[in-house]
Amino acid sequence: MTDLPRRHQRARGPAPVRHGRLPRRRVGISAVKLFAGVVAVVLVSSVSVAAYAVWDVARSVKPGVHLAALPGHTAIPQDIPNVGAIAGGVNLLLAGTDTRSGLGGVYNSSDEQDASTGEGNNDVTMLLHIAQDHKSMMVVSFPRDLMVRIPTCPAPDGNGTVSGSSYAQFNTALSRGGLACVVLTVEKLTGLTIPFGAVINFNGVSAMSTAVGGVQVCLASPVTDDYTNPPLDLPAGQSTLVGDEALSFLRSRHGVGDGSDLGRISNQQVFLSALARKIVSGGVLSNPVALYALAKAAVQNVTPSDTLTNPTTLVQIALALKDTGLQNMVFLQYPVVSDPDNPNRVIPDDNASSAVNDALVNDQPVALTGTTGRAAEDPTATATPTPTDSSTPSDSASPAPGDSGSGTPAPSTTSGPVELPSSVTGQTAAQQTCTKGNN
Repeated sequence: MTDLPRRHQRARGPAPVRHGRLPRRRVGISAVKLFAGVVAVVLVSSVSVAAYAVWDVARSVKPGVHLAALPGHTAIPQDIPNVGAIAGGVNLLLAGTDTRSGLGGVYNSSDEQDASTGEGNNDVTMLLHIAQDHKSMMVVSFPRDLMVRIPTCPAPDGNGTVSGSSYAQFNTALSRGGLACVVLTVEKLTGLTIPFGAVINFNGVSAMSTAVGGVQVCLASPVTDDYTNPPLDLPAGQSTLVGDEALSFLRSRHGVGDGSDLGRISNQQVFLSALARKIVSGGVLSNPVALYALAKAAVQNVTPSDTLTNPTTLVQIALALKDTGLQNMVFLQYPVVSDPDNPNRVIPDDNASSAVNDALVNDQPVALTGTTGRAAEDPTATATPTPTDSSTPSDSASPAPGDSGSGTPAPSTTSGPVELPSSVTGQTAAQQTCTKGNN
């Protein structure tokens, strides 16, 4: 899957985009960032500024979006009275919108507004799955050019429904029917019930990378991209990415891998694993100032589902990850193959996607056997580390048999992780991978 050839000269600004034809700027954002903000609230609450911090973060949360249920699926009530790790597992979908509406600054130009206004497209979509025993986590990235079935969705304004489609590009779900439609589409694709969701915009990426003091990433070769704003010109080696430069890195397609959206996903996973390592072991968790700033940056730039508007819920989800361990946090790309009807689109890889779906629905930990993806390489390992058993969660975090906050079945009794087919690419948060530039 490739985009149109790169122009020989830098354009003055992005040309108006017609969906599915010309390259357009896109946001990259991770579920890990959102939960880093949640962890910030948790730890800030242990210091003297707790009362003000929680109140100030709570008032920054935007009104929630109601998520519908597919026929045959039952909405899971989320009545969470105590502040402790959420009982059972969690499924949360995070959609990164490419909209420029209301962002101000460089996004106020006519070229930017022509590129994307209104709801925007879900050009980056990630599903966070936390196991019911809290010992493993998966973040699944769905390619924006994936051709899928989009079900009938409730209209965002609450009046009626939006017609579905048996064969449509995945990243149109947000512009069709808002966050609820993206969630329903992923539920249809995977078989999960997803009670939590959020939409994040460009500003959120910049704000949260700044709040943690930047993220250091490894570049196996230089990364240059004139199509991002600001343009990228990063040398090989270690680079610390902050603010708008971090946003450009996550949005870049022309500058990494083979210039495709699939390459961009593996590049984002390099960033996500580095971010997770910094939050867990790089001093962020011991810095109340950085934690509070991160919490504010998260909630001010996220439009949550109505199940996430209670800060206590966010705190409980974050606490579910405190004992998971970096090696048990797996980032993977939903497996796809080229669409036989269009070389610039992809469709699910039947066998590999079934393996991923089964692991999600059956709440099984996974081990990757494939590569790190088109734009990433692991210079130190010959194979993806196998997840290890982490410490048992506290009593408050252990669900009763069959109890789950995610709508998934009770945990599997299978010992050890399920090995995914080698066509499934990705990495763990413990792997220190490097981005491969497109040059």
